[in-house]
Amino acid sequence: MATNTRTAAAKVDRNRLRIAWYALLAVLLAVGAYGGYLRVTEGLRATNLSSAVPWGAWVAFYIYFVGLSAGAFLVSTLSNVFDVEGMHEIEREALFVAIVSMIVALTFVLVDLGRMDRLWHPFAWRQPLSVLSWEVHAYVLYIGVLMGELYFSMRRDLVATSESDDGLRGRVAGLLTLGRTDTDAETLAADRTWLKRLGVVGIPLAIVFVHGGTGNLFAVAAARSYWFSPLFPVIFITSAVVSGMALIALLYVLRARLGSRTLDVALLERMAALFVGFVVLDASLKVLEAFVGLYSLHPGHVESWLTIMTGEMWWSFWLVMVGLGWIASLVLLHRRAWRRRPAFVAAAGASVVLGVIGTRFNIVVPAQIEPALYGLPTGYYVPSIPEWILSIGIVAFGLLVYTIGTELLPLVPRGETHD
Repeated sequence: MATNTRTAAAKVDRNRLRIAWYALLAVLLAVGAYGGYLRVTEGLRATNLSSAVPWGAWVAFYIYFVGLSAGAFLVSTLSNVFDVEGMHEIEREALFVAIVSMIVALTFVLVDLGRMDRLWHPFAWRQPLSVLSWEVHAYVLYIGVLMGELYFSMRRDLVATSESDDGLRGRVAGLLTLGRTDTDAETLAADRTWLKRLGVVGIPLAIVFVHGGTGNLFAVAAARSYWFSPLFPVIFITSAVVSGMALIALLYVLRARLGSRTLDVALLERMAALFVGFVVLDASLKVLEAFVGLYSLHPGHVESWLTIMTGEMWWSFWLVMVGLGWIASLVLLHRRAWRRRPAFVAAAGASVVLGVIGTRFNIVVPAQIEPALYGLPTGYYVPSIPEWILSIGIVAFGLLVYTIGTELLPLVPRGETHD
């Protein structure tokens, strides 16, 4: 009787939390809608962008969410391509996060366009010598690969849900099976084979074209010496893996705390150890990049790094990128016992997810503040209020899509879910 009472109380608490969460998202979406109204009616005049600094917060968030997507996808390949023990439990979560992150990233691209109505032009008039043109097509292919992987990963549970649930969740699951309802061993083996094939295709796609390719958008800009480096795409990839692993670890703990899944301490420790290693690798490459840039005494490199470390971007570098992205996470997880504690792993994951935002702003803004040619005025940029509130709305939209997905889709393999 006492157990039933506690279970009923826990369900009531979860329902209250669910209602509060949707109410918060509704408020944030309303705020973002006002920012969208200003963007549509006033155009880019609502921003603090200029001819000197044409890329700002929306581009920083765009590359941030592309990185989250690529990182989450690469986390999923640890299970479906490399067969790392225990990682199958988070495979679907990682794939769904990768899809949602790309939706958010491309929404930021859309609002940053001067003429949003021309979004379809790259598909109608292809430019084979344009890195951006290649990126647009790679993104479409990449999202297709992600959706295919998620389908093959959860098809068995979609069939089971459609048969056992008479509500909306069951109807959605039935539609998503695409008519393939066989669950015999041979069919399930074929699903895993196709899942692995798509994962193998997706790895070079994510590394070379999606996030490495996003790094290429900056690396080929010879007029900006801070960006013009072959190391730039590599750093994009490592920070993507860091942020992706951190986000998946954070969501894994949160969903376990909310009763949506069981928590495997061994898997938690494995994820924590992996993303500590990725943080160390990412920090090492950034230090190497700074050393080469400063040692070269090239004015563009030196002035950009001084802007980052001692100028107006110092807080983003020292407090957000170094403090949250590197130091806090390494301190929280430097002991094995702490890597087995959900609260520590969740705190470290949140720290890294926020810290990488600083990395993205430090990539986009400083190189534009310094003039590309001697004699040109120094740029200045701080995001305007419409930029911030529209950004909040776009992120809230992504959180809403993710939340609905967790309620309707079998992202947790059957047998793990707490009822």
